Order: sequence, then structure tokens, then C-alpha cells
Amino acid sequence: MFQVSVEESFSAGHALRGYKGKCENPHGHNYKVRVTLEGAQLDSVGLLYDFVHLKQVIHDVMHAVDHKFLNDQAPFDVINPSAENIAKYFYDEASKQMRAQPNGARIASITVWETDTTAATYWPE
Repeated sequence: MFQVSVEESFSAGHALRGYKGKCENPHGHNYKVRVTLEGAQLDSVGLLYDFVHLKQVIHDVMHAVDHKFLNDQAPFDVINPSAENIAKYFYDEASKQMRAQPNGARIASITVWETDTTAATYWPE
């Protein structure tokens, strides 16, 4: 089994509804996102998935949230923009762009850091 990862970053604001503490107030983060793919087969060039293409997928997802107030953006206008929900959002959106890869590469996990020391990871079952 092979794995490849890329990391990118974006900035956004949010407030956690129903949370008791300072995070219930509007504030911002410089988020970092790591997308890890896995698969058993490499393509004819010896790649699981081209880093350039994977970065483009992530940039496309980030475009909708970068420098935005997440609570005003779907789906975070309904669900809380927690790191956990942001990781799942990135998985859902990136997966739409990566359907039917010829060598079977799939997203193994998405990790979202809110700070250098706090992160949440989503992986499909």
C-alpha cells in the first residue's frame, strides 16, 4: 500500500454556536490542511497520484472558505465550523473531484489544524 500527502493552508473566521467559552465569539485561524491518499497500485509513471493535481483539488476546495467567515458559508451556516466538521467538509468536497481514479487511489484521511498544536482528523470507514 502506498500513501502520498499534501499540505496547504488558508485563513478563515468562525464562531462555535452552543459552545461555552471564548470560541463562542467570532475569531479566526490560520488553518493547515493535510490530505493523505492511499492505494495499492502506481500508474505507469510510478505515481499514486500527481502532487500537482492533488494540490489543485485542495485549492479548489479552499477557494470556497479562504478569507471567509465560515458561519456564513454552506454547510457551516447549518453545522458548526469545528475542526472536525471542516475536515469532513474537505473530504466530501475533494472526494467529488477524485471519483474513479484509474489506479484506485482514494482519500485515506484529512487533517485540519486550527493551531500548531491542535488538529482534527477525518477518515472514511
